[in-house]
Amino acid sequence: MKFFIDTANLGEIKEAQDLGVLDGVTTNPSLMAKEGISGTDDVLAHYKAICDIVDGDVSAEVIATDYDGMIKEGLALAKLDDKIVVKIPMIKEGVKALKYFSKEGIKTNCTLVFSTGQALLAAKAGATYVSPFLGRLDDISTDGLGLIKDIRLVYDNYGYTTQILAASVRHGMHIVNCAKIGADVTTSPLSAITSLLKHPLTDSGLAQFLSDHQKSAGLL
Repeated sequence: MKFFIDTANLGEIKEAQDLGVLDGVTTNPSLMAKEGISGTDDVLAHYKAICDIVDGDVSAEVIATDYDGMIKEGLALAKLDDKIVVKIPMIKEGVKALKYFSKEGIKTNCTLVFSTGQALLAAKAGATYVSPFLGRLDDISTDGLGLIKDIRLVYDNYGYTTQILAASVRHGMHIVNCAKIGADVTTSPLSAITSLLKHPLTDSGLAQFLSDHQKSAGLL
């Protein structure tokens, strides 16, 4: 399973890259705004800076909601770097745009997916990735992991190559459960990834090893 980090913070992206497990980055206008990035030129430059750090795909989201606008923005984003994946919303005009970009050989990520039917449409249109938002579904007492499981079943039934990119991942157990279900990718904050490092028995075991070493070396 691939690990993407969901942020526009260059420091966090570098930290995840240095950890050695990062496969890509997802961003959105809200994450850009959080970093104080605004204006078309600054946003495009920031996407390019992200691409210069990571080795894998970088999802860059269009702002337009009309077909012509999405095509124009998507083409501009795709020209930035071969790593760019054009992020398209799951709306009627978005499905049309997914089909256009698929025919042009441009990678896409269909975002704001909340149902199996939406995921099916995205795959039919040729999306590279589909992003079901499991955390937001959990927030309204709906089974987000169940949605990913259903999408996995449908894609496997028909051999769709669209990758399931589990989004709105909040914590380490989300990542583990997505791996169990068969998500191709998870995107999460850096804190969710680093939480997988932690276990109290690891900490206590390491402390014991170091203490025994000091005793045997006559340091205690």
